[in-house]
Amino acid sequence: MRRLNHPNLDEVTLVKALSALGDPIRLEIVRKLSDGQEHQGSELDVKVAQSTLSHHFTTLRNAGVVFIRPEGTRCWHSLRPEFDQRFPGLLTKVLELL
Repeated sequence: MRRLNHPNLDEVTLVKALSALGDPIRLEIVRKLSDGQEHQGSELDVKVAQSTLSHHFTTLRNAGVVFIRPEGTRCWHSLRPEFDQRFPGLLTKVLELL
């Protein structure tokens, strides 16, 4: 089974996090993941091609916002709980403003 690299959050800068959150599609993804559950990308009903959705998930993963857990041929996505420890209240405030 493949393994995905999730960055050490101590190395994620606020600029990188805000850059990842600065795209409307990625904000929609984060909003849909904010229910605290794991989701497959296809069940999020984001209106972009699969390759584009994968790109957005990669951007969010590299910024430490999401955790992606591969399982067989599927990937499960969730918000990374440690992100809120690194940037307390950031996701909550961003989601409030949507």
